[in-house]
Amino acid sequence: MDVDGGGSKRIFNRLGGPAQPDPNKNQKVCYHWRAGKCNRHPCPYLHGELPAPPSHGLNGTASSKRQHGFAANTDGPSGPRGRGPNNFSGGGSNTWGRSGGGGGGNRVFVRKMDKVCNYWVQGNCSYGDRCKFLHSWSTGDCVSLLTTLEGHQNVVSGIALPSGSDKLYTGSKDETVRVWDCQSGQCLGVINLGGEVGCMISEGPWIFVGIPNAVKAWNTQANSEMSLSGPVGQVYTMVVGNDLLFAGTQDGSILAWKFNTVTNCFEPAASLNGHTLAVVSLVVGANRLYSGSMDHSIRVWSLENLQCIQTLTEHTSVVMSVLCWDQFLLSSSLDQKLKIWAATQSGNLEVAYTHDEDHPLLTLCGMHDSEAKPVLLCACNDNTVRLYDLPSFSERGKIFSKQEIRAIQVGPGGLFFTGDGTGQVRVWKWLAEPVATA
Repeated sequence: MDVDGGGSKRIFNRLGGPAQPDPNKNQKVCYHWRAGKCNRHPCPYLHGELPAPPSHGLNGTASSKRQHGFAANTDGPSGPRGRGPNNFSGGGSNTWGRSGGGGGGNRVFVRKMDKVCNYWVQGNCSYGDRCKFLHSWSTGDCVSLLTTLEGHQNVVSGIALPSGSDKLYTGSKDETVRVWDCQSGQCLGVINLGGEVGCMISEGPWIFVGIPNAVKAWNTQANSEMSLSGPVGQVYTMVVGNDLLFAGTQDGSILAWKFNTVTNCFEPAASLNGHTLAVVSLVVGANRLYSGSMDHSIRVWSLENLQCIQTLTEHTSVVMSVLCWDQFLLSSSLDQKLKIWAATQSGNLEVAYTHDEDHPLLTLCGMHDSEAKPVLLCACNDNTVRLYDLPSFSERGKIFSKQEIRAIQVGPGGLFFTGDGTGQVRVWKWLAEPVATA
């Protein structure tokens, strides 16, 4: 997991004053010290930054101009910043913060690692601002954690916010659905289903919950419920398109139901077969249904006749998530690849771009930030969610969690929700972009 202990903490002190450098030291900063892993005692190189030229400060002290970056104990932006990749480098990015005070010889610089401090999580980190691990569940100054909803005892596998409702619904592998009041954040009720929740979506006033061998359908306005039979095994994914409800199941089939307004119930409409293993992701776009499977393939189905018109086999592991963005299809897999598909002149999809991650990918979610710019949320199995600008894939920041985040849901007004393996549901909000000043 991405929560690291606070042992063996290195505090990087600015050693000595510029007036009297150590004659036994080479006047060069130790490369390994800068990387936080020098183990030479004594080291022939400096374990401190070289003094700034006199014109950049007064009386040999450091310049008073503050570096702009992530501050672990700051809720909002620490200063103006750009939108380019230089602000948030990929992979093991590290940012710098400043703490301490006094003269130039006593300044303390702490290098922030890309991991959350385990002692801070437990509420007893004694290093405070000097801790080299993060005291925050996010980096990048672009999102803010509003609250955490506690109650589920297992993985959160679905989050739904029905239209016209002031309630949030969350489903879990602990076999329950919890209902939360959006104003107070309090849990209003717990619904026991008798089976693990594989997925959950909302469409209008309806909530659909996938459980083993069935789909539960609840109308939050009419206060009615029904059970849709037909699935074999767990229901892993659902989507609504062309007035049909589609469900991807453990046996590799995709079942479809249509709502009958006369009988006021859902009736079986079709069964789409072709996948050889479980269907774990579905999305509808451009009059097509796209299905990702444990058989490593993506199938493209026509919504007009429900026939498979193309099979995409470029992934080499489970296709965990599929997402439509403008005219493109995005797919992510346990093979650590995120592929962007575009239609050719013939109408078939081909890979237009492949984005590589360092860890298997679990789920994708597209939304817009506070300035209506497109952003991709990409959950990986290292307990993080990467926030990327589209189409550049410039990293905006990261969200951290105690365990894998398996559910992400967009809400109104820049809100979004994440659910992780511990059962926690977190409520996030996009922050306004700082205005650059000269």
